[in-house]
Amino acid sequence: MSVRWIDFHGQPAMALRLPHGDRAVVLQHGAQLVSWCSADGVEHLYVSPRAMLDGQSAVRGGVPVCFPQFNQRGPLLKHGFARHLPWRLRAVRDDAVTLGLAHGPVTAAFWPHAFDAQLTVQLTPNAVRASLRAENKGDVPWPFTTALHTYLRMADVRQAELTGLEGASQWDAVLDVHGVSQGAPRFGAEFDRVYQAPGGPLTLSEAGQPGRLAISQSASCPQTVVWNPGATLCGRLADLPADGWQQMLCIEAGCIDEAVVLPPAAVWEGWQQLAWTA
Repeated sequence: MSVRWIDFHGQPAMALRLPHGDRAVVLQHGAQLVSWCSADGVEHLYVSPRAMLDGQSAVRGGVPVCFPQFNQRGPLLKHGFARHLPWRLRAVRDDAVTLGLAHGPVTAAFWPHAFDAQLTVQLTPNAVRASLRAENKGDVPWPFTTALHTYLRMADVRQAELTGLEGASQWDAVLDVHGVSQGAPRFGAEFDRVYQAPGGPLTLSEAGQPGRLAISQSASCPQTVVWNPGATLCGRLADLPADGWQQMLCIEAGCIDEAVVLPPAAVWEGWQQLAWTA
């Protein structure tokens, strides 16, 4: 695998490429995977054309790292501070790069705990895996929630076919209703549900479009979040175009319902993998 630094719309990023053409781009800002193309040249991640690529703001698209808080479930910034800060390159392997973010004066302004976080992006033929590792570097336990907030590119989300969640316990955040998933979800209006993650991978395809994605996650991420803003909410989001909701679907691997309490010197790891079959 070749790795080189590039300019991604004004931001430093690493471009990864395999001999057969698979490629990916990882921003230094937030250690955010913002592009993944399989060997056939198909781009699978959505980044909004209005994303704020200023080195400070959260970037709308790709795979934001939500850490050490998911959404507004706590006192920190929405989805935590990790996606707002520059990470440092730590390692380059034959098939992966690792970036790190450590406790210091900047993070202490948000969160008092001593931590070390690593995000590894592994690129293999027709697949990519994002793995998050968190270590408690202090002398007291601390809690956190987290998610890999993946934005997948769609031709038209209304034609999406997502299977594998049938029978899973779910919370519909739009209606604030708990229940069990009945059949495959359909997208058009605002959609925001937290599922108890199934044991096997999900499959995402689109009617009339070739190929399918298999989406899997580690057992340490017991929830799967599926989100699409729909037209009304999309119109209120300044960093999405009016039709942006049609072109994306978030399928997130998360540990959000109950916080992980990490003892001193302990390590937590979680991952999400996307695999493409043309």
